[in-house]
Amino acid sequence: MSSARQEVVDTLLPHLQIRDDALKEDGSLDPASLFPTPYSKLIFEIGFGYGERLAEMMRRHPENAYIGAEPFLNGMAAFLSELDEAPSNLRVSMDDALRVARSLKDSCVDELYILNPDPWHKTRHHKRRIVSIEKLDVYARILKPGGTLYLSSDVPDMIDWMAAHTVMHPAFEWTALRKSDWENPPRDWIHTRYETKGAKGAKKMCYLIYKRRP
Repeated sequence: MSSARQEVVDTLLPHLQIRDDALKEDGSLDPASLFPTPYSKLIFEIGFGYGERLAEMMRRHPENAYIGAEPFLNGMAAFLSELDEAPSNLRVSMDDALRVARSLKDSCVDELYILNPDPWHKTRHHKRRIVSIEKLDVYARILKPGGTLYLSSDVPDMIDWMAAHTVMHPAFEWTALRKSDWENPPRDWIHTRYETKGAKGAKKMCYLIYKRRP
């Protein structure tokens, strides 16, 4: 990592990182306590990669508050390098995203993004996938009724896995009405370098969008 990026991490991350003592994993964390001013919506992105999508969304919608979880230093450094300062409407975590999700109080997130997660191809590693029935229970708890869960992948096995698990979950309703609804990105979608390049052996990107049932 370059010295410039390390400097950004040293300078900005301490101001934006969610305090470890706030992550009690007991569903008690009110996100309003993380931000100094009121916000219109709370957006939570799990595994934001290099953060270009999150940074652009913040530019387009500064009225919202954002939580971004990314465990890898290079990704966090790239994202923070996109920022001119420590925005008051942003909080990040370099810890396990599930710690953040389990800590947040019920029905507080408007939009949850899990885009191109690690497919963990080997069968013995499937339990590490970020989408499962048990983890969907957590996402359902923190999403507001009518809130939106966005999933995407270009790995066929992972697409099938996420679609099957989410369709089976009683809290989520798939919004797709036709094939084109999952083959094409939503309106005003922010594309990333990963979407353009794709994963090794991957095919077409699929976009799975679900509403949190009341």
